Amino acid sequence: MSRQAPLELWPLQAKAVIFDFDGTLANTAHLWHEVDAAFLGKRGLPLTKEYPERLAALGFVEGARYTIEQYGLSETVEQVCDEWNRMGAQLYRDSVKLRPGAREYILALRSAHIPCALATTNNAEVLNSMRHINVDALFDVRVHGSEVSRGKDHPDIYLEAARRLNVDPHDCIVFEDIVPALKSARRAGMVACGVHANDPMQDVENARTVADLWLEDWRDLRLP
Repeated sequence: MSRQAPLELWPLQAKAVIFDFDGTLANTAHLWHEVDAAFLGKRGLPLTKEYPERLAALGFVEGARYTIEQYGLSETVEQVCDEWNRMGAQLYRDSVKLRPGAREYILALRSAHIPCALATTNNAEVLNSMRHINVDALFDVRVHGSEVSRGKDHPDIYLEAARRLNVDPHDCIVFEDIVPALKSARRAGMVACGVHANDPMQDVENARTVADLWLEDWRDLRLP
């Protein structure tokens, strides 16, 4: 069984922290549902329950490749990614904000001189479009799914984040909301903290079981 937050999360004993973005730090599931529905609907294709679950771990390039193969599309991977980026950036620009308590936790970590990384399958173009969140001001480094060879069903992105932070993977804690990512973080030798996302698609029961720690709400953390 998973241990419970917030006692283990503040003060934090880990030397570095790696954060997922979508679902974990920001409520964006409904935006990507809009993107998926519009993208597939434009082509007369159904949006299944399994489709967004699959894409969540794959990221843009692998997700585009999966979509093309799954639906027999004639577009290239680059064309699919470009369309997703345009649609995502339009939706993210004005509507995305950090979940309550998340910014305060990141700033508290930074004040305690604990380096923080963002590890996301989302595209840099989409996150850079946000007017309410300055990603580069919050994190020491950021790693996007396009910068590693495999999705979050493998530990590549977390290992790369640790490398850029110059911290041993065993000294890192990862905050994630999906089961494949939590499993990958643990395979990388990191502590995996599951975060209860405001997303009806989240497999909460399995995420709680897989995670080393569990956080219901960022506001649960008792910060100085």
